[in-house]
Amino acid sequence: MNVEQALEQLQEVGTAQNRKIYARHGVREEMFGVSFANLNKLAKSIKRDHSLALELWSSGNHDARVLATMVADPAQADDALLESWAGELDSYVITDAFSGFVGKTSHARAKAEQWTGAEGEWPGRAGWHLVAHLAMKDQDLPDSYFGLLLATIEAEVHTRKNRVRDAMNNALIAIGIRNADLKEQALAAAARIGKVEVDHGETGCKTPDATDYIHRTLARREQKARAASEKAAAKG
Repeated sequence: MNVEQALEQLQEVGTAQNRKIYARHGVREEMFGVSFANLNKLAKSIKRDHSLALELWSSGNHDARVLATMVADPAQADDALLESWAGELDSYVITDAFSGFVGKTSHARAKAEQWTGAEGEWPGRAGWHLVAHLAMKDQDLPDSYFGLLLATIEAEVHTRKNRVRDAMNNALIAIGIRNADLKEQALAAAARIGKVEVDHGETGCKTPDATDYIHRTLARREQKARAASEKAAAKG
């Protein structure tokens, strides 16, 4: 599939209603208004196509850029590409899609460490989303690594830019559900932080309470583990 064909397919499945929804979520650039369900379907049919991803991103179209993050090859992503794309982020929607892609690359930790201190709202958000990714996926990192990040969240979350605060709160939650020791550290930090205020604009989105979310997530995890254990015992 070439870029013209991909853009045609995106245009065909875009809707006015989705354009209104994305606009409420801060998307201001050119877009067709393609649902993530349709983006996922198209990405599945394309699979990995790094050259196409570069062209899709260069189009400047929001939907095309989200698709680019889905079909780009993490193994071919170098620092220059990630910095280039990071510099063109302009909404939290594309930032989150971009963060998901960076998390699959070998640069995830380096970019998390770089971007968490970024002045810009979107690179900053990407950095803290990568912290959440590392907390959930990288089992080689020691608790002390995340302990330092908890200290940064506690010290800075109320003074950072709007959507960075949201991502820092999500990182706090991710760290809190990593293991028992970090759970206690995260809950203590959350108690001292208090409510994290995030302006979600004209949407129904709400900022999760970190303490409540950590407890509920771990409870669900324990329930699933118990159910799996009981099922295995019944089979045995």
